[in-house]
Amino acid sequence: MIAKFKGLKSVVIGPKRLMDFVLINDPFFWACAVFAVITTGISKGGLGGLGIFAVPVMSLAISPVQAAGIMLPILIVMDWTSVSAYRKHWDKRVLMLTLPGAIIGIVIGGLLARYVNEDFVRIAVALIALGFVAYALTKEFLLNNEGLSRLAGHRPAGFLAGTVAGFTSFIAHAGGPPFQAYAIPQGLEKRIYAGTAVMFFTVVNAVKLIPYAMLGQFDKTNLSTSLVLIPIAPIGVLIGVWLIKRIDEKVFFRVLYALLVVVGIKLLYDGFS
Repeated sequence: MIAKFKGLKSVVIGPKRLMDFVLINDPFFWACAVFAVITTGISKGGLGGLGIFAVPVMSLAISPVQAAGIMLPILIVMDWTSVSAYRKHWDKRVLMLTLPGAIIGIVIGGLLARYVNEDFVRIAVALIALGFVAYALTKEFLLNNEGLSRLAGHRPAGFLAGTVAGFTSFIAHAGGPPFQAYAIPQGLEKRIYAGTAVMFFTVVNAVKLIPYAMLGQFDKTNLSTSLVLIPIAPIGVLIGVWLIKRIDEKVFFRVLYALLVVVGIKLLYDGFS
């Protein structure tokens, strides 16, 4: 049976009254989605920062709101896989300073979501993607700046970084740069930093379940698509582990950042036109 859903063709598979699968019948979407999930897995496999690709790339084929809804269950599965490895290695102080702001940022995103259209969200996702590239290119300078490093140690800075991270995470699962800008200058040992980031985004993604559900993002189509894509994530993790031992990391990221700029510009064009 063929059904219409949000302007896209979807195919329903399975018993009518039981756990029906409702999948988007668009090859371009699936190409974007597989690339998005694999890059997210690569990020979890050691080449951090690539998770920003997921929503912008999928937004080339579907609504960015729907793209975020499809990715959230996948991210939560990845989060809980990582928690087992870092459950004893995290910094309580950093979490206490950033998580309250993150929850407020999520609430702000949830309240605004009802009053903006999809083109506005496309523009916001595009700006976040382009902003991420700008941050990645200047991160070393920013984190080594003595004045900015002192500012990052203040309590209000932690709350503000958490708020921005929660808001950008709500829109595009892109809370990494604001969190990093605060957490990295704290001088945490590498494993403690990684564990703190895992715990932060595990809580953030769990909290996002509430507004996403209220916005209707966990319907049959989104959940069925997430379920199909989840097994691809470990493949991305294995690719990340393999790549980190064999490639020039700087060249790899330059190529991906260039692709992200192209995606961001395309979404800006779509949003304004």
